[in-house]
Amino acid sequence: MLALALLTAGCPEKKQPPAPPPAEGAAQGGTERMSPPRTGVKVPLPQGWTALTGSEGSFQSGPPGRPVLRVDLRRGEAAKMPSPEQLADSVRERFSGFEVSLDQEEGDENIALVRITLAPRLADGGIGPHGPALLGAKRMGEDLFLCATLPGATIEEVQLATGACRDIQVQPAPR
Repeated sequence: MLALALLTAGCPEKKQPPAPPPAEGAAQGGTERMSPPRTGVKVPLPQGWTALTGSEGSFQSGPPGRPVLRVDLRRGEAAKMPSPEQLADSVRERFSGFEVSLDQEEGDENIALVRITLAPRLADGGIGPHGPALLGAKRMGEDLFLCATLPGATIEEVQLATGACRDIQVQPAPR
């Protein structure tokens, strides 16, 4: 649920899940999926991580049997690229019942990455268990890639997912 809310934060008006992004794993432990003839997308995976297409058509990767990173492709939506500040504001708005700590924010005209820590506010005034998360967007040509970590990711996994999102590449189709 957290990942779905985070993924839609950059494009709140988009309600339907996007078409699955074609993906190729990196040479370091990733699995390969072929793209349509026009282009290929490469998501570099940390060593030992595997890739699969999620039930909603998203690309997911993580240690075997446990997806950590979700990437959704929004074809033709590059103009909707959010800034890191917009991503952080969206998280604060959507998770108003949580303590939100902004751990890292980076971005330019083609990438926005926000690493946060979320902890639920308890009825007794306390704070529940905290968890790290990543929310990111990367513009490539006319397309927008949205990245988010899934619940249960560790700090190290969130850091690895941040690097994978940052390094997404579109490759030309083989001729």
